[in-house]
Amino acid sequence: MRNTITLVAKMVQYNLKIIFAGRFFWFLAAALAFYLFFMVVSVRSNAEIRAGIVYQLALFPALLLIFYPVVFGIQREDDARMLEILFGIPDYRYKVWLVRMALIFFQVFIFLVLFTALGAWLLYPVDPVVFASQLMFPVCFLGSLAFLISTWVKNGNATAVIMVLLGLALTIFSEILEDTFWHIFLNPFDTPRGFTGPAWQKIVLRNRIFLVVGSIVFLLAGLLNLQKREKYI
Repeated sequence: MRNTITLVAKMVQYNLKIIFAGRFFWFLAAALAFYLFFMVVSVRSNAEIRAGIVYQLALFPALLLIFYPVVFGIQREDDARMLEILFGIPDYRYKVWLVRMALIFFQVFIFLVLFTALGAWLLYPVDPVVFASQLMFPVCFLGSLAFLISTWVKNGNATAVIMVLLGLALTIFSEILEDTFWHIFLNPFDTPRGFTGPAWQKIVLRNRIFLVVGSIVFLLAGLLNLQKREKYI
C-alpha cells in the first residue's frame, strides 16, 4: 500500500512538472490579461452586467488555459525522448496520460475558480465553483479533442493550427447552432427570449450530456491511438 501511494505521488509530481513546464505560464498570463481586458471593455461599454456576461468573459481565457498542455504534450514527450521510455513499459503510457489529463483538467478548474472569483468581486456576484464547473464542460470537450488530434499528428504546431481552424469554424456555425444543445459554447446562464425556464434547463442538460459523452469518446480514442507504437517510435 505504501509503495502504491509513493508511486502515485511520484507520478503526480512528475506530471505536474511536465504540465507547468515550457510556455504554460505565458498562456496563464495571457488568459488573465484577456480576462481583465474583457472586463474593462464590458464596463466601459456600459453593457448590462449579469451572470451570463461573467460566464461569457471567462470562456476564452478558460480555453487558453487548456490549450498549451494538451496541444503540445505529445511533442514535448517526443522532444524529451520520453516516448521511447513510455512505450517500453507495458500499459504505462495509458496510466501516465490518463493521470496527466486528469491533472490538467483539475488545475484548469482551480484557475477558473480563481478567475470567476475575481469576476464576482469586480463585476457581478456569482458562485465561482458553480461557474467554473459549467465552464469545464466545453473546456474538457475541446481539450479532449485537442488531445485526440495531437495523437494523430504528433506535432504541437500542427495541432495548434488545426484547433484554431476548428475554433473559427465552430464560431462561424455557432449562430446556426445557437440555442440548441449541439452548441459547444452554449451559455447556461443566459436564457434566450422565447424560452421558458424548464425548456431552457432541458436544453442545457442535453448540451452538458453531449459534451461529457464527446469528451469521453475523444479521450478514449486518443488513449487507443497510443497503442500504435510504430507511429511514435
